[in-house]
Amino acid sequence: PIYFWKPNELPYGMFSQWYFSKFSYENITFNCCEQFMMYYKALLFDDIETAKMILKETNPRQQKALGRKVSGFDEKKWSNVKESIVYNANYEKFNQNHRLKDILLSTGNEELCEASPFDTIWGIGLSENDALNGKKWRGKNLLGKALMHVREDLRKDLNL
Repeated sequence: PIYFWKPNELPYGMFSQWYFSKFSYENITFNCCEQFMMYYKALLFDDIETAKMILKETNPRQQKALGRKVSGFDEKKWSNVKESIVYNANYEKFNQNHRLKDILLSTGNEELCEASPFDTIWGIGLSENDALNGKKWRGKNLLGKALMHVREDLRKDLNL
């Protein structure tokens, strides 16, 4: 497996939702996938004011904090769409940045794993060291799965 977590960690920090890489979608420019995710989360619950604040915010940590304050949030409704939102964000990010696309494609068929010891939804719920030492994953690794799906679709788009 290929493990990643923080955006500034080599060699795969660019797989993080917080990695700065501008991309556009529906005529809106985002600075990272976290901003995209939180913006569309706010729109999903018709919280236009929070959506506007998320677009103005440049710091991913603050974007996430704003996303946690979305009014009218419903976990079931969010669970039905969150994976497709994160897929779309990452597809656009990697499709619009050739250097990042090349790095993602260079991972072959390796399993991509967000090694966040704190995140059991998007990550594996373990550090890379714990995973390498054989500890059982506590997380769903939804971000890793989304990235592998993006990688597969980019290959199809390129006829690879």
